[in-house]
Amino acid sequence: MNTLSLLGSGWLGFPLALNFIKAGYRVNVSTTSEDRIANLKSIGANPFIVNIDSLTNNVQHFFQSKILIVNIPSKSIENFRNLVNRIEGSDIQKVLFVSSISVYENKKRSITESDTEYFTETPLLEIEKLFQHNRKFQTTIVRFGGLIGYSRHPGHFINLKKVVQNPDSPVNLIHQDDCIGIIKQIVEQQVWGEIFNCCADTHPTKKEFYMRAVNLMGGSPPEFGETDARFGKIIKNNKVKQLLNYKFKHPDLMKIDFNESI
Repeated sequence: MNTLSLLGSGWLGFPLALNFIKAGYRVNVSTTSEDRIANLKSIGANPFIVNIDSLTNNVQHFFQSKILIVNIPSKSIENFRNLVNRIEGSDIQKVLFVSSISVYENKKRSITESDTEYFTETPLLEIEKLFQHNRKFQTTIVRFGGLIGYSRHPGHFINLKKVVQNPDSPVNLIHQDDCIGIIKQIVEQQVWGEIFNCCADTHPTKKEFYMRAVNLMGGSPPEFGETDARFGKIIKNNKVKQLLNYKFKHPDLMKIDFNESI
C-alpha cells in the first residue's frame, strides 16, 4: 500500500486525505487539535498531532512515508526552516508544497510560471525557496488562486465586505475539486521539481463574478468602489493542463452552481 503524509487537515486537507484514502493510499494526517483525532480516524486516516510552531520528535513517525504534502497556512519562515530540517532527517523523498498566487505582484498583466520578475516581497516566496532549493528531497510547488467551493461560497465572502474595490479587475480562483484533482495527478504521475500556477480558465471581473454569486444566494448586491487600472493580474494555467494533461472540473467560474454545495 502506498503511503503519504499530509501536513494540514483543514478545508482542503481533510477532503484531500479522504480522496487519497478512497484511492487506496495509507495517509498520515496532521492536526493541531486533539478534538479532531476521532474525526480523522473515522475516514481511515492515521492522525498525528503536529504543530510546526513547536515540533517534537513525534513528527518523525508522521514522516514515515516517501511523499509529504505541505498544506498549512503558517507564514513563519523560521518555523518552516525547522520543518525542512526535520524533513531532511526523515524518510521523505518528495514534497508537494501548497502555495499561492499571492507571490506575484498585482499589476495589470498575464503571468506564467516563467515570469519570475513579477514576484512580490512576501514570506511565502522565501518559504517556497526553502523547499525548492533543498537537495535532500525534490519539491513541486502548486500556487493556487483564491479557494472556492463547498463551505467557501463566494456570496458569503462578499457579504463580509462593505465595499468591493477594483470591481473591474479579473478574479483568479480555483474550486476545491480542482485543487484535489491537480494534487492527485502530481502524486500519481510522479511529477516533481516543477511549479504550477493553478486557477480556473476564466477570469471574469470581480463585479461580474460576485454579483452572480450574490444572486445565486438571493442576497443583496454589494457596493462597488473605484477601479485602479494599474491592477489586475491574470494567472495563466496552461502549464498544468499541458504537462499533467489535466482537465479542469470547473473551468468556467461563471457556470459553477455554488448552491449545490452549501
